[in-house]
Amino acid sequence: MKILVLNCGSSSLKYQLIDMENEAVLCIGLVERIGIEGSILTQKKDGVEGKYVKEQPMKDHQDAIKLVLEGVLDSTYGGVKDMAEIDAVGHRVVHGGEKFASSVIITEEVEEAMRKCSELAPLHNPANLMGIDAIKAVLPGVPNVGVFDTAFHQTMPASSYLYGLPHRLYTEYGVRRYGFHGTSHKYVSQRAAAMLGKDIADLKIITCHLGNGASIAAVDGGKVVDTSMGLTPLEGLIMGTRCGDIDPAIIPFIMKKENLDADGVDKLMNKESGVYGMTGISSDFRDISTAAAEGNQKAIDALDAYHKRVKKYIGAYAAEMNGVDAIVFTAGLGENGIEDRLAIASNLEVLGVKMDAEANNVRGKETVISAADSKVKVLLIPTNEELMIARDTLELVK
Repeated sequence: MKILVLNCGSSSLKYQLIDMENEAVLCIGLVERIGIEGSILTQKKDGVEGKYVKEQPMKDHQDAIKLVLEGVLDSTYGGVKDMAEIDAVGHRVVHGGEKFASSVIITEEVEEAMRKCSELAPLHNPANLMGIDAIKAVLPGVPNVGVFDTAFHQTMPASSYLYGLPHRLYTEYGVRRYGFHGTSHKYVSQRAAAMLGKDIADLKIITCHLGNGASIAAVDGGKVVDTSMGLTPLEGLIMGTRCGDIDPAIIPFIMKKENLDADGVDKLMNKESGVYGMTGISSDFRDISTAAAEGNQKAIDALDAYHKRVKKYIGAYAAEMNGVDAIVFTAGLGENGIEDRLAIASNLEVLGVKMDAEANNVRGKETVISAADSKVKVLLIPTNEELMIARDTLELVK
């Protein structure tokens, strides 16, 4: 069975075509600037030099998906010879609210529920819905599956997802912790158990998805018991442009001082904060690390604050689960930030962690990076959300 995996953003679309017989990626691509001047599709095929490029106007996601399907049919860089070979399409959906605790076949009822969640993910869910509608128009009759970022976190107890707010805000508006990056946390926690040769039901794992957007999850026996992101992806860690946890009283304070309305303060916290706001340099951690190495004090302070925040969550989740067997680093910074991983995981001997600087000197490779005698194993596991989506899609449609 061949499954097309789509991850639709507001003006972009990432995709992979995967043969589920051996989980081989047949081709992988990216569409950028949908609805914007300079629209471009770039596609690659493993083992084939060069790339397939298509530059032409794409007014919407339907135009983009038509070009995606032309690309996957390409004789050199594609993965199928006929559209009929695509058996199903798996869609990444950011917010499923409380409605979806697992992946589902997409129906009209499911789409309506996704629309209702759009106010909680206004940048993502509408784009996800556009991708679904486009596939229905271009590939009628092919089953579509929704895989939700929030679903893996639906095992959290009320003590983890309720806020200290009037209960009616939860019952009337759904104000609660949902958590995100669930597909990634699910994949790497399962891979960690496999790497350790143990049943995930017997493990306490802390998964650290560290990228421009970042979150941490406490996975006890294969189920999430807590996670750092909340009602939206703003809560938790300091990120590229997001502030993460702050004193809520800061919000009305800066609204008055800066004469900001709700949209203005939302933009400040989501787009102008994080390490970008702290340094004025960049939202890319590589740029921050370079500046820190050159002695830039703001960059040094930002990285120190970032590392400390991650370490605090690890410690809190170890306490919450009454122990930890493994800590996993994944996503862009987690997979490539050698110094960052070492700074975060060092001085955690109280939890039973002992790092090995030489073992940690690696990027993007599935491996154990803690010392051989470390009681708690620290692992580097490149995430593979697309494969997780394809697996869920296969399970539902086979």
